[in-house]
Amino acid sequence: MSTVLIIVLIVVVVIAVAAAVVFLGPGRGRVGGGSLKRRFGPEYERVLARHGGDSKAAEHELGERVKRYGDFRPRELSRERHESYVALWAGVQEQFVDSPQRAVAEADRLLSAVAVERGYPDGESEQLEALSVHHATHVDGFRRVRGAARGEGGTEEMREAVVEARALFEALVTDHRGGHGPEHGEHGPGHHGDEHGSGSHRPGILGRNAKGSGV
Repeated sequence: MSTVLIIVLIVVVVIAVAAAVVFLGPGRGRVGGGSLKRRFGPEYERVLARHGGDSKAAEHELGERVKRYGDFRPRELSRERHESYVALWAGVQEQFVDSPQRAVAEADRLLSAVAVERGYPDGESEQLEALSVHHATHVDGFRRVRGAARGEGGTEEMREAVVEARALFEALVTDHRGGHGPEHGEHGPGHHGDEHGSGSHRPGILGRNAKGSGV
């Protein structure tokens, strides 16, 4: 076999491999049971339980989620929107002391608003499904907040819901950071008006318990 033919074959193989990688991508790869279980973790177990232990049904549902949302890339947050959301979450924590019910309702609204601004779907079920693909470890906190906002559970359950949901909030406002330095989100569209004012940043509150709030 001539050298030229060998080189041509090598080039063809390299192109074929590259094309396969591009076609599969992060959201189109194998979505079998093992990979789904690793990817979704506690969300896999929740869906499995909802399907009565039917692993095929659970894996079909989760596989469909990956197909729909696996290639999704969140929009960037501007520095101002990042700071505004952080301040608003601090307000949720402080409000919990006097009005737990109103605090969980605000946490629910705030999480949904951040998700939509990042580009996630606006519908409740679609939003949770998309979030589960990218934030499987924390998405159940959002479900608990939504349940608490509807009056499910007492004060302690509300407190636990807000604590658990805070991890998802932090992930939504801090992931995929860009060129604004280590402390702020990326520049991007801010199409939700901030009726609370964007200049109310409270440094260092993100990830810390509000004083006296227990959350």
